[in-house]
Amino acid sequence: MPAVTNISCYRFARMDGLKSLRERLLAFCKERALKGTILLAPEGINLFVAGAAPAIEELLAELRALPGLEDLAPKYSASDEQPFSRMLVRLKKEIIAFGVEGIDPATYTSPRLEARELKKWLDEGRPVVLFDTRNDYEVKLGTFKNAIPAGIDHFRHFPEAVAKLPAELKDAPMVTFCTGGIRCEKAAPFMEQAGFRNVYQLEGGILKYFEEVGADHYDGECFVFDQRVGVDPGLRETGSAVCFACQAPLTVEEQSDPRYIGHVSCPHCFRSDEDKMAERIEARHAALRQVTVPLPGSQPYENRRPIRIPGELDGKTILEVLEILFAHISRDEWLAHLEAGHILDPRDAPATPDASVRAGEQWTRVMPGVVEPAVNADVAVLHEDEAILILDKPAPLPMHPSGRFNRNTLVHFLHAAWHPEKPRPAHRLDANTSGLVVCARTRHFAKLLQPQFSRGEVEKLYLAKVHGHPAEDRFTLDASISDEPVALGAREIDDAGQAALTEVTVVRRDDDGTALLEVRPLTGRTNQIRIHLWHAGHPIVGDPVYLPDGGRGDTQTLSPEDPPMCLHAWKLRFTHPRSGERVEFDAGPPTWSIPG
Repeated sequence: MPAVTNISCYRFARMDGLKSLRERLLAFCKERALKGTILLAPEGINLFVAGAAPAIEELLAELRALPGLEDLAPKYSASDEQPFSRMLVRLKKEIIAFGVEGIDPATYTSPRLEARELKKWLDEGRPVVLFDTRNDYEVKLGTFKNAIPAGIDHFRHFPEAVAKLPAELKDAPMVTFCTGGIRCEKAAPFMEQAGFRNVYQLEGGILKYFEEVGADHYDGECFVFDQRVGVDPGLRETGSAVCFACQAPLTVEEQSDPRYIGHVSCPHCFRSDEDKMAERIEARHAALRQVTVPLPGSQPYENRRPIRIPGELDGKTILEVLEILFAHISRDEWLAHLEAGHILDPRDAPATPDASVRAGEQWTRVMPGVVEPAVNADVAVLHEDEAILILDKPAPLPMHPSGRFNRNTLVHFLHAAWHPEKPRPAHRLDANTSGLVVCARTRHFAKLLQPQFSRGEVEKLYLAKVHGHPAEDRFTLDASISDEPVALGAREIDDAGQAALTEVTVVRRDDDGTALLEVRPLTGRTNQIRIHLWHAGHPIVGDPVYLPDGGRGDTQTLSPEDPPMCLHAWKLRFTHPRSGERVEFDAGPPTWSIPG
């Protein structure tokens, strides 16, 4: 014989003194080892309680002694184990949350239809519309044949579901039903208010129907709000469970599905790694749009740039330091900055030209009213895991603050969109170069990732569109490149510079006099691909610095309206800093590389 008796019931009745009643009922139930939930509200009582049969009857006697609850008639069922973990008595505004004014089951309810009468109607094939007022996850376990589900995830949304019903149903016989009848006490009168003229409510709900009629005209089982999850038409506990993650009820068959992982997922909420990645990327793109529209550097702001004093300049004046560190700016300009109070000492006080500096100090350059040039902010996230972030960087977009750019930079965008994280790019691309950028998500992974670039262990493949047709299909460029920049930060071919090696393969030679190349830089010098191809007589189309015929341009960073510089970081292959496996990423070819 089952050891536990389960009861469920409700009653709409005027109730007061609820706080003291709550304390009394809680103590009463705990003394008798009863467990479950009792909801008390000014409109009535709703309860689900389980325990030993004598204790259950004592509780019913206690409740029936309250005004308005004299004829409290619960539904009984039995279970081998206690379905509840504790005893709760809660005070609520409503015993069934609905939130619609003017619905008062204590004074009016729609006509009630007994279970046996409904079965008779269905047996006779009478035209009747069965309307399931329960939530979608409850309907999933079972419902009456041909019933119309409300299609809601909370009873508060029931009015919206009624508004969607076809107008022709307003004259049809409508029978609302739910688990135990309580929702229909409000649902059916609401439907009458909405203009439905022939509404009934199933007395006692599905559980009472099971008790009196059984399974006739019903498919499946009934969801119940305790650890049993579901009961069959014999009111016996079924093998159904509830997903820990999404709370969806699960049949025995669904629990055998490989997507059901205890405390993790079920067939209804399971997401593949690809799905999870797509969701993360969509969220990241939304965050990037939020921090880049409008561009953060498009509105005037005060930009403060640090000036760190190197050891060899110890004891010099700040004016001398500025002239040495920033040789491209004239002495007169620095004097004007100092006079305007735009150079601050380590205490944030305006500096005089003859103020002495000390090695290791940090001074500050204040740049008021800064408005940065526009950039292309259409950053695409291609991959994200716990260790790395793979981006397709648009152009023009500087990666780091420099020159005229501070906020309109990739790093600023990332720090704003990933806050409080600060993704760290593991390498650099020119502002005018598009394509793959690898970032580490933490300092730990940066220490494992960045050295791969400096040691030349990362395989890099670029696409470049160049002026002229190279004579050979495959060739290698090995001219050394200077360490020190010249105008516009450019570098030069210099035999005394750093060794540089670039492998080139011609993909095609086009009729317009340009050629598409696959380029593999085997070393990582600044501007290496651009300089090598320029020096070989095949400068990159759109390069604003390294021009055809050996010329030099006067623009460092293009504007978004300019024709693009046709250099694209296409593919990367490196060792993943967490798994230790070689991984490869592909940004796809840019539009300028596609024929036609």
